[in-house]
Amino acid sequence: MDLTFRDARLIDPETATERRGDLHVRAGRIVSDPPDGAEVIDCAGKCLAPGIVDLGVKVSEPGERHKESFRSAGRAAARGGVTTIVTRPDTDPAIDTPEVLEFVARRAQADAGVNVVPMAALTKGRAGAEMVEIGLLMDAGAAAFTDCDRVVADTRVLSRALTYARGLGALVVGHVQEPGLSRGAAATSGKFASLYGLPSVSPMAERMGLDRDISLLEMTGARYHADQITSARALPPLERAKANGLDITAGVGIHHLTLNEMDVSGYRTFFKLKPPLRSEEDRLAVVEAVATGLIDVISSMHTPQDEESKRLPFEEAASGAVGLETLLPAALRLVHAGHMDLATLWRALSLNPAKRLGLDAGTLVPGAPADLVLFDPHAPFLLDRFTLASKSKNTPFDGARMEGRVKGTWVGGRRVYPA
Repeated sequence: MDLTFRDARLIDPETATERRGDLHVRAGRIVSDPPDGAEVIDCAGKCLAPGIVDLGVKVSEPGERHKESFRSAGRAAARGGVTTIVTRPDTDPAIDTPEVLEFVARRAQADAGVNVVPMAALTKGRAGAEMVEIGLLMDAGAAAFTDCDRVVADTRVLSRALTYARGLGALVVGHVQEPGLSRGAAATSGKFASLYGLPSVSPMAERMGLDRDISLLEMTGARYHADQITSARALPPLERAKANGLDITAGVGIHHLTLNEMDVSGYRTFFKLKPPLRSEEDRLAVVEAVATGLIDVISSMHTPQDEESKRLPFEEAASGAVGLETLLPAALRLVHAGHMDLATLWRALSLNPAKRLGLDAGTLVPGAPADLVLFDPHAPFLLDRFTLASKSKNTPFDGARMEGRVKGTWVGGRRVYPA
């Protein structure tokens, strides 16, 4: 557990710095001075950064272990430099009781090999009709509450849940889409969707969903995180809400930062996401919002789907893509394109999600846990989806040329990749 990382390019999002130097670990935590007898790891100028904190990972236990288990998700996370996965409750059954949450926590502790922080459903069965026992679930370890991509359409139910959550200091994670407009949509409205004959939805549905939730935040004063902001039209109300002092943060999935609606050409169902991929103008606006800090968090939105769920006509195919192993090289595209530097990127990948959830992670300051990723940002490779550790292989990056290889991952000073 005592380590010295020598000659590393240290990326610290908390101090917004990059510097060449050494980093020391004693008993699983970062320290200022080299410990006696420490194992020396020669980084040879490669980048050493806090491990990624991935907010919004679906692990299909209970109910669908054939799609993803904690063991396979943990291996994928370690290979991708993700040291903490924040799991979603959209399982079968939903994680909406302390008993189910405790089962998930036991499975994670036994099999994952990385830190696992579970979220719980906001309403029972994610049905949007009756809120869960928020206090009991917090006592059982729930870090936040969300119905994932099922929008709570009943405003009275959501307002009561937000009021109750505020009283307990709980974080609510919302999916901001107007449910009526979004129902059945497979693409973003525009010339491309019309050309391909796909049922579509305007980006305004995202704006409308965000406007509603912001109004409820003004009324209740709750803590709130919008899981995916993907369109330019949603950015002005988000900016106003933050300027007005509301306790709101926002995230975006890596696929919406690096792909656009044109990638769906050929009806490729691995590119079917929820919300659907946006225009290039929207993509660039959201990238800029991450660079400026308006959007706080980048996540993989890891959603495993088996072949049978994806090998269907585009409208019928399941939405979502795996992303634990591709999050880092895909995010580095934003650096290579000049949109932001590594410290800014790591603020969104690690520091901000850790802060929002109250986790002790995301920084290289002395005393922090030695959750670390060593990577070469320029190492090129051709992605083959069948080499992924995830049980499901539904990645839109199959066959893509990428840059950025993880050389090692440590959790609490313990090497988890390569094992």
